[in-house]
Amino acid sequence: MELENQIDKSRLPRHIGVIMDGNGRWAQGQGKPRVFGHHSAVESVRATVEACAELGVSCLSLYAFSTENWSRPEMEVGALMQLLVDTIGSEMETLLKNNIRLRAIGDTSQLPEATRDALAFGIANTATNEGMELILALNYSGKWDLTQAIRQVAGEAAAGRLDPTTINESIIDQQLSTREFPDPELIIRTSGEHRLSNFFLWQAAYAEFYFSPVFWPEFRKPDLYAAILDFQQRERRFGKTSEQLT
Repeated sequence: MELENQIDKSRLPRHIGVIMDGNGRWAQGQGKPRVFGHHSAVESVRATVEACAELGVSCLSLYAFSTENWSRPEMEVGALMQLLVDTIGSEMETLLKNNIRLRAIGDTSQLPEATRDALAFGIANTATNEGMELILALNYSGKWDLTQAIRQVAGEAAAGRLDPTTINESIIDQQLSTREFPDPELIIRTSGEHRLSNFFLWQAAYAEFYFSPVFWPEFRKPDLYAAILDFQQRERRFGKTSEQLT
C-alpha cells in the first residue's frame, strides 16, 4: 500500500513546521556551489506544500530564513532573497489552485525592499483563500519571537494596562507572531541534524519531532507521508498516563 493511503486523515497534525536543512551541503556533495542547493530546493517546497494541502493539513510553516542566516556570505544571502522573490511569483498559480493562503512571521522589516514587496504581493493575492495557511518564517527566530512578545507585555504593564501578577501563558501566546495559528504538533527537520536551531522555542513545547536523513533538495511527498505516519503512531499524553487517555 502506498504511504499516502496509510495516513488516517482524521488524525492529521493541524500544524506542521519544517526546518528545511541541508541545501548547501547537498550541493557541495555534488561539487556545486551552495546556491545551487537553494535553487534545487524549490521543487521540495512545491511538493511539500501540495502534499499538505491535498491531505487537508491546516497550517504549514517553513523555516525559510533565520535571524542567524544573515551571518552567511553576502552573495548567498542575496541569492536567497532573490530566490524568494522569484519563487513567490512562479508559485502563485500553485497557491491559488490549491486555495492556499500565504502568511509570514518574523521581523520582515529588515528584509530587502524587493523581497518585502514580493511577500506583500503574495499575501495580498491569496488573502481570500480559505484552505491551508502557508506560513513563511523569514528573519525569524524563537528567541526574537519571545523577546518581542515580552517587550510588548512589559510595555502594557509599565503603562498600567496590565497587572504583572496576572501574566500567564495565554497572555504571552497572544503576543507571539504565531498568535493566529495553532501550535505545531509535528516539526520535521531534514538532513539528519537533531536540533531546533532557534525555531518555535515556545510553540514547540508539545510538538512531536521527526528527523529525516534526507537533504531538503531531495525531500518529496513520500518523505512527508513517512513523517506523518510516524506522528500518527505516537501517543500524545500531554503529561497524563496512557491509562488516562483510554
